[in-house]
Amino acid sequence: MTDLSPADETTRLLEARPHSVRAHVLMGEQHAAKGDDQNATYYYRRALRLAEMQDLADADVIQARQALARIETRAHAKREATLAARGLPPSKWSPRLAEALDIAAGRRRLYLQEPTAFTFPGLPAVQFFDPVQFDWAPAIEAAAPAIREELDALLAAGTDDFRAYVQHRTVAPEANKALLGKKDWSILPLCENGWLAPNVLDQCPRTWEAMLQAPLPRISGWGPTVVFSLLKGGAHIAPHSGMFNTRLVCHLPLIVPAGCRFRVGNEVREWQEGKLLIFDDTIEHEAWNESADDRVVLIFDIWRPELSDQEKFELTALFSD
Repeated sequence: MTDLSPADETTRLLEARPHSVRAHVLMGEQHAAKGDDQNATYYYRRALRLAEMQDLADADVIQARQALARIETRAHAKREATLAARGLPPSKWSPRLAEALDIAAGRRRLYLQEPTAFTFPGLPAVQFFDPVQFDWAPAIEAAAPAIREELDALLAAGTDDFRAYVQHRTVAPEANKALLGKKDWSILPLCENGWLAPNVLDQCPRTWEAMLQAPLPRISGWGPTVVFSLLKGGAHIAPHSGMFNTRLVCHLPLIVPAGCRFRVGNEVREWQEGKLLIFDDTIEHEAWNESADDRVVLIFDIWRPELSDQEKFELTALFSD
């Protein structure tokens, strides 16, 4: 009987055990030895995905990760040199090209929308939107000092009216069970799921006037939602995803001590007082307040700009109580 070559043995192993991490690592090694980085990359990446699914972290996983990193580093250097030779050094790269090259090099992970309740097809997975895309954004940013004055008056009376965000009666992300019932992350609604809070609105007329300039979803029992969100010093909101990709979430930062960060997908930003952050909350996101002081932002949701009037009408009919 003819002995099988190592390549044939690996092929047989992969056919017999298609979910074997080791078989994929061996296949990656064989392609890498032949200088076939493209196929080696495929098998190493597949090995790491399988290892993640099987919760493995053995020597094969370490080997695959190290080998893949070497290949990706070489490939990135080649792409960078090619672009530079054609008049496009890194300083001239557009933000999306830079992100694409980082993803290709394994430096960033690609995050997709993961709505927990309802997915509307055909909406692009954009982590942060540029506020200049929205004609209402300058007016709301201009109102930030007046909104801050009203917030300061509320805070002067204490934070007893703020309630824990994660509660039994809310949809609490699994990752944030540690915050259940705790006011480390708390909110004071002006309007929540379409229900107004008159006692708060009476104290924040300029805030509400500013909010009415945004395309708030008006859906009975569902929207709009406008809240002051307080994150205590030292608190962390664990990674989680929102419920519906038919909306965007907006943060208007009002009180931001140093050491506060916010991640959406593979990008981390710092809040800047009075500067809007507009993002897709169905892409995994998390927040940190590494200071000793409270951070407060005004949070509100808006319709996705890509939706047509017909689609908004349909979604309103679908979700209204």
